[in-house]
Amino acid sequence: MDETNVVLRFDSELDLFLAAGRRGRPLRMPFDGTSTLGHLVESAGVPLPEVGPMTVGGAPVGPGHLPVAGETVDVSAVPRPQPVPPAPGREAPRFLLDVHLGTLARRMRLLGLDTAYHNDMDDPSLVVQANRERRVLLTRDRGLLRRRKLWLGAYVRGARPDDQLRDLLERFAPPLRPWTRCTACNGELVPADKADVESVLEDGTRRNYDVYGRCADCGQVYWRGAHGDHLAEIVTSAQATVTTARRPH
Repeated sequence: MDETNVVLRFDSELDLFLAAGRRGRPLRMPFDGTSTLGHLVESAGVPLPEVGPMTVGGAPVGPGHLPVAGETVDVSAVPRPQPVPPAPGREAPRFLLDVHLGTLARRMRLLGLDTAYHNDMDDPSLVVQANRERRVLLTRDRGLLRRRKLWLGAYVRGARPDDQLRDLLERFAPPLRPWTRCTACNGELVPADKADVESVLEDGTRRNYDVYGRCADCGQVYWRGAHGDHLAEIVTSAQATVTTARRPH
């Protein structure tokens, strides 16, 4: 038994958070007798919101566990799909995205997910809003996920919006309501009579389309335009991803 270290064995899904030389093998963390397991895990580079069950010899332990010298801890990734405690009066999870995820925010709104996004909000303000509105904070900033006051956050995997959306849907498998939210402001869409929106339409749009919706919050007008087929492909793919994610593994 190693009397000077605590050994952490990370699930392979958590390797992306570890330095290259630490991946794929047990990680020995110096034992000081005072650091909690949560502190050791984050010292290794893994944000706690990305961590699932942790065990010592098969027995579950939490982030507040005080390891003893020579102890080996198995650290799993958060299970998928991950349940989210609902906000008061709401059944579906709500989300808040940081400044770097604007395209993902628009795609999530296209799918009917309640998605807040700001391109000018600092990290402390994001945490305040996420906690106040019980929104899952989505980010690619690992430091933001380490903020102690954050109630729930998730690291978004992938650099491309397609990959980011797939990761989000596989992780949370949220109920989708496509075509019901404004992609600009997240407001609810309501049907709009053509006569009521004609004044804001281009001549070609007025001639070629008869079905419209309008955002109840910002007034943005929507119709099935030239990009409709591409958006429909995003919706169809998203629905298939959620269906697969919900199947028992």
